[in-house]
Amino acid sequence: MIFITAKFRALPEYAERWAEITAEFTAATRAEPGCLWFDWSRSLDDPAEYVLVEAFRDGEAGAAHVQSAHFKQAQQTLPRHLAETPRIVNTTLDQDGWSELGEMAVPERD
Repeated sequence: MIFITAKFRALPEYAERWAEITAEFTAATRAEPGCLWFDWSRSLDDPAEYVLVEAFRDGEAGAAHVQSAHFKQAQQTLPRHLAETPRIVNTTLDQDGWSELGEMAVPERD
C-alpha cells in the first residue's frame, strides 16, 4: 500500500472551518476504489494544524488519486486557505491495513 501522512497548516481564519472546506475533497477521495482510508485529525498543540493520514491500495491507485478531477480541484482551492505549503511523508508498505500496537495491548474485558 501507499501510506501518506501530510500536515496542513490552515490560516487562522479558516482553522475552525477546515472540515467544511475539505468536505467534498474528502468524500470524493474516500469514494475512490483504491482508497483504503483518508482521515483528518487536528493537532493538540496547534489548532490551525491538521494531519491527514491516507492510504491507497497500490501505486496505481495513488496515481489515479492525483490524476482525479477532485484532486486537481483541491490543488486550486485549498492553497488559498493555507498558511504554508503542506509537509508530507510518503512511503510504500508491504501490508494492506493497520496492525495492532502490541506494546499497548488492551486485555479482554468482561
